[in-house]
Formats: sequence, structure tokens, C-alpha cells
Amino acid sequence: MQVIRAVGREAAAKKYDLLSAMMAHGLAGDKHRQRLILRLMALITTRYNWQRDELTIGQREIARLWCVDERTVKREMAKLRALGWIEIKQQGARGRVSVLSLNLERILLDTKREWDNIGPDFVARLGGTQPEPASNVVPLHRPEPMPAQGVWAEARARLAEEDRALFDAWFAGLAEAGAADGCLTLFAPTRFHATYVQTHLLDRLRVAVQRCDGRIAKVRVLGP
Repeated sequence: MQVIRAVGREAAAKKYDLLSAMMAHGLAGDKHRQRLILRLMALITTRYNWQRDELTIGQREIARLWCVDERTVKREMAKLRALGWIEIKQQGARGRVSVLSLNLERILLDTKREWDNIGPDFVARLGGTQPEPASNVVPLHRPEPMPAQGVWAEARARLAEEDRALFDAWFAGLAEAGAADGCLTLFAPTRFHATYVQTHLLDRLRVAVQRCDGRIAKVRVLGP
């Protein structure tokens, strides 16, 4: 999958591709998903700085744009953060609003299932059939899939559906060591494996786990 960077000569086309993917994803869902996606698209088209990856707007302004009250803004923005679609880039302080950013890779992953609804040219352009860059680096010894149950079993299924090659290379060999105080601990078969997942894939791992159990706020991967 090609991660969109909306800069350079093809910036305009890349922006339209991202918005098209979001639109298709929203239209394929229920009215609640459609409304949430539409509201985010409104923020992107009116206030998002593509070059700096920054969304800076206060809750009062968002409420006016969405024609809702500020409690609805808090609730909807919390949903978008839980999805991993928006992240806090700089926490607001002393009367200044927080600076947010878009997790474009997460958005593309979540909308990938609906790309076919737009057309094969769209799928080819975004590289829907291409492996992830991270998949180009494989462990020296590919581990056998470890048995799992509970939240980790559900999260594994999500990760496998998103990208089977990446799952087989890096996630299949992780074993659950337990969860405590909102942290899920996983064991990797080698120290290199653990370090690579922690460095390059932890965000994807965390989002998958949190979508299965919102009580888990942190994931750590340990090696032998």
C-alpha cells in the first residue's frame, strides 16, 4: 500500500485520493459512520495544513462548522482518536488549542476494503495489491504462528486481515504474556524481532488491540 504524502507535483491528486477513500468508506457504512466521516472531511477541507500535517482548530469553531454543541464535538473527536485517524501532535496549553495530525496510513488501512467500490484504477494507483514497505524486511527465522485467545486472538485476526504478509512476518510469532494496568505485554521469539516491532509497527499493533479492548492503552513487546 502506498502511503499518501500530499506534497509535490501530484499533491492535489493525492488529496483527492485520500478524500475519495474516506468517502467510499463512509458510504459503505451506517448513518453514524457516514456522519463521522463527513465531519472529519469537513475539518480536512477547511482547516487541515497538508504540508505541515497539522489540524489546528478549537472546539468552539468545530461546533460552529458542524452545527452541533461542544459536547458532541468532544464525543466525535474522541471517536476519531480511538480509531487512530487523528493524533495529538502538540497538547494545548495556556489558552492555546491542541495541534492535531492525521494518521494517513491508518486511514488508508481502514478504508482499503472499499477501494474496489471506486474502481480498479484507484486500487492500482494506491498500490492496494502491493506489500507494505515493512514487509520487505523479514526476520532471519520466520516463526511459527503462536496460539492465542481472548483479546490478542481477536487483534491477530484484525492484523491478518489488514495485511497477511506483514502479519506472517512480524505479528504471527508474538505470544501474549498477560495484561495488567491497561498494558498488554507480548513476547517476541528474538530480541531483533521485538525491537523491530516496537520501532516500526507498534502503532498498528496498539490500534488493533485497542479496537478489541478499549481498556488497553499501551502495548509493549519484549524479547528473550
